[in-house]
Order: sequence, then structure tokens, then C-alpha cells
Amino acid sequence: MQQKSRGPQRIGDVLANVMARRGYGNQQSSKELETTWLQAAGQKLADLSRPGSLRRGTLEIVVKNSLALQDALEQLGVFARVMSAIVINEVCEDYIRRRAIRHLEKGRVVIFAAGTGNPFFTTDSAASLRAVEINAELLIKATKVDGVYSADPVLDKSATRYESLKYDDVIERKLGVMDTTVVVLCRENNMPLRVLDMMKKGALMRAALGQNEGTLVTQ
Repeated sequence: MQQKSRGPQRIGDVLANVMARRGYGNQQSSKELETTWLQAAGQKLADLSRPGSLRRGTLEIVVKNSLALQDALEQLGVFARVMSAIVINEVCEDYIRRRAIRHLEKGRVVIFAAGTGNPFFTTDSAASLRAVEINAELLIKATKVDGVYSADPVLDKSATRYESLKYDDVIERKLGVMDTTVVVLCRENNMPLRVLDMMKKGALMRAALGQNEGTLVTQ
């Protein structure tokens, strides 16, 4: 039996966490938030699939989810902006560091889309770069496991989870948390990195509030 995708459920949790973190009262359940997301995603895909869309393939694959997330947040009363590393003025803003910081200062949610805008760079690289550029307090790596392990916990049942690590430990032990380039960038800019399980209810919110969740990587 094919397992049902839990993407919408994760998005529902993300919406709830973002709203709570930004101080918006939320009376909707995660299921209702999932519905809002699915409606926004479906409409946005239809909009971007029209003939003549700029870089249609790239838009649908890389930017579509960011635009749908923005739509879902705005339908819930949360002010949000999508800023793209590639120029697509018809649907979102270009990424400009000072403008992004200004949006954040005004209490808006900023969604960074299209990675770094360059090939051969992962989304992890883009996340760390943007975190450093906007002087974020914390970079969160939301993944499928609840932290960093000594080995792959799926393949090695004896693998142990670390509550905290140093950047150099991650690199030297080749723990595979994120790309080595990302870890080095975080180390050089003293950017704390927390790895957590996105499927775990409330994990993202607890991390955003500074609570102990997953694994924390620091200097």
C-alpha cells in the first residue's frame, strides 16, 4: 500500500507555528490549515502553468511552494513576502538583503525562494547564507530525524543521538548533518544550527522559542 504524503500535514503545522510565533491568534486546527495550504497551492500551480510564464519549469518546481505558502499565510491574516534569488518580478520580489531585513522589522514573514539563484548550490547552502545575511539568531534544519546521530539511525539501530555538537565535530566525524560548506559558513559566522524532526508536533515552535529540541550545533 502506498503511503500517503504527509507534506500538507507538515505545512499545516508550519502555518500554525508561524502564526503563533508572530503573535497571531489562531483558532483553526492543523487540518483546517492544511486545507488552506492545499487550496492555495492548487490555485498557484494553475496560475503559474499558464502559457508564457517566465521560466515555467523553474517556477513550478522551485518557487511554487513559496508562493503557495505566502498565499496560505495571507489568507490566515499573516503578512508575508516571497523574495526570490532569481528575477521573477511578475509573481514576487527580488531578494535584496536590506529590504528583507526591513520586512522582518515590520513583523512580516519573509519566505526566501529559489535557493541562491546559482546551480550546484543546495537549498541548505541558501538557508545558511540567508540566515547569516539577515543576522538570524538561529538556523533550523527541519528534517526526517529528531537530531544528529552518530550513524544513520535507520540503518544502524545502535546509533546514538547528540544533544549538542561543535561545528568541528560535525566536519571531522563526517556526520552528514548538512553540506560541509554550510557547516563551515555557520562556524565562520557563529551561526547556531539546530537539527530537528519536522514531523514531531510542536518541534519547530519549541526550537524558535529557544527550547531544547533535537541537536544544537555551535562553536
